[in-house]
Amino acid sequence: MITAMTNILNKIKEYDKIIIFRHFRPDGDAVGSTKGLQRILQLSFPNKKIYLQNADFSKYLEFLGEEDDMLPEEAYKDALGIVLDTGTAARISNQKYTLCKELIKIDHHIPVDAYAPLEWVEEERSSTCEMVAAFYDAFQDELKIDKEAATYIYTGMVTDSGRFRFRSVSGETMRLAGVMLNQGIDTDTLYAHLYLKELKEYKFESFVYNKMKLSENGVAFIYITKEIKEKFNLTDEMASAAVSYMDGIKNSLIWIAFIQMDDGSIRVRLRSRFVTISEIAERYNGGGHACAAGATVYTPKEMRALLKEADEHLATYKANNKGWL
Repeated sequence: MITAMTNILNKIKEYDKIIIFRHFRPDGDAVGSTKGLQRILQLSFPNKKIYLQNADFSKYLEFLGEEDDMLPEEAYKDALGIVLDTGTAARISNQKYTLCKELIKIDHHIPVDAYAPLEWVEEERSSTCEMVAAFYDAFQDELKIDKEAATYIYTGMVTDSGRFRFRSVSGETMRLAGVMLNQGIDTDTLYAHLYLKELKEYKFESFVYNKMKLSENGVAFIYITKEIKEKFNLTDEMASAAVSYMDGIKNSLIWIAFIQMDDGSIRVRLRSRFVTISEIAERYNGGGHACAAGATVYTPKEMRALLKEADEHLATYKANNKGWL
């Protein structure tokens, strides 16, 4: 780990221009790690030009501030590109990353696509933000941080760890979270932004509880159509939150939300308790972590096939394991 971090810091020092990327449909970890790293590098190397260049944004996380305007193509050719929190090249939000002179990958997903010559991947980490925090912590004599950067990073650590509840959380996770908190983060305001809901979201949550179904072996699932999103006036992010509403059902170890997108594709959010579901996601144009993954299907037939596979996978797990709840 320290060797990879050292190589990345040395490479950063070589370049006057650095462009930072993340995955499309960004979550707290993607936004927090990119904005956090950008801020750390701006503070530490004030003479360098550090840009965020992404093609889509998160309404849910807009309280963290705007990102940079898009650069012309010629601006990429002499730049170092750093892609964070993105397991495969196809999921990089801004595909102009290929124009960068050199590329670095920093990620905590299960390795699938080695798209960068210089990589730092630790799949056991709770978040990429935790890795950015570790990067700062390892080089405190050379890197600078402030409350703003720490807030970005802590946001991703909180959201990607399920408020520090997931199995990937370690003592090191908590120590690094403490390093960020020591910068004076306003947690009252941060948690209000993250977890307060509009009334329509509570009404939607009630709808999910009434309409969700269980497969034969206990997979909880729901299909959110465009019409349902319109009925409750939901963004895609609000609709995708349906997966978290199903996480507390006893003996249901896998839960899945299917969300119909405007382009006709169906976004799939998979979560689990005890059971590894990332391999299922990988077979359906996605990937992720052992117990939290995403995928994309394009027809109701594919949706049913994924659900059938998840149900069979859960049946096998239950038959061969004890102690699950």
